[in-house]
Amino acid sequence: MNFTTSWKFEYHKEIEHALQARSIGNEGMARVCARRAAGIIIGEYLIQHGHTNLTHSAYDRITIFSDLPYVNQYCKEVACHFLQKVDRDHKLPLDTDLISEAMWLEKTLLDDLTH
Repeated sequence: MNFTTSWKFEYHKEIEHALQARSIGNEGMARVCARRAAGIIIGEYLIQHGHTNLTHSAYDRITIFSDLPYVNQYCKEVACHFLQKVDRDHKLPLDTDLISEAMWLEKTLLDDLTH
């Protein structure tokens, strides 16, 4: 398995886990898996743009991505949704679907690499 196949495999595995978790009502785990998927996508984007020595932390990758001056502002805003903390009721402050947003990031940032 080459590196390109590896990120695709890992990304799709996390999306599948997220969807499975949601289907059984475990929205917390669905968010965790969606964040991991976003971290994989953003990590691959960063690698494609010359970044090296990235950690495996989705949080760190998303933070680096959102600080880049050449990244579209809307992409940064979507990425920052994955950094939001849940409230006392374990809900995100924004009404957003992180699984859909991870899938949107994949299509927006890496569409040319997926075909």
